[in-house]
Amino acid sequence: MKKKLLLVDDEVEICEFLRSFFEDRDYNVATAHSGVQALDQVEKFGPNVVLLDIQMPEMDGLTALRKIKEKYPKTKVIMVTAVETQDRIEDAMRAGADNYITKPLSLEYLEKDVQEKIESLAGA
Repeated sequence: MKKKLLLVDDEVEICEFLRSFFEDRDYNVATAHSGVQALDQVEKFGPNVVLLDIQMPEMDGLTALRKIKEKYPKTKVIMVTAVETQDRIEDAMRAGADNYITKPLSLEYLEKDVQEKIESLAGA
């Protein structure tokens, strides 16, 4: 199975840093900088996993998460955010998030989690 990852964050520098990190590990990576762009990229790019920030312009991450899961229920979505309130975590998990990781990120943990999500799809 190809390792296709969509990075969604309104901070371009974060997307570019993570793109470089994952491309160095043989992932095919696309980026988006808003929830609206994320939905477009999910349709065009067909990622296995989406790393999705919560706070973004146009459409927040929770709304984008719900729309992604509604149309592409098998796509794994990992929420990545600086916002760490219990209510937000519960909202994301109820909306279908497959995990919720807070910034600052542990790249080792993030890579392991993404790989586990892809492997779970391959075995499904």
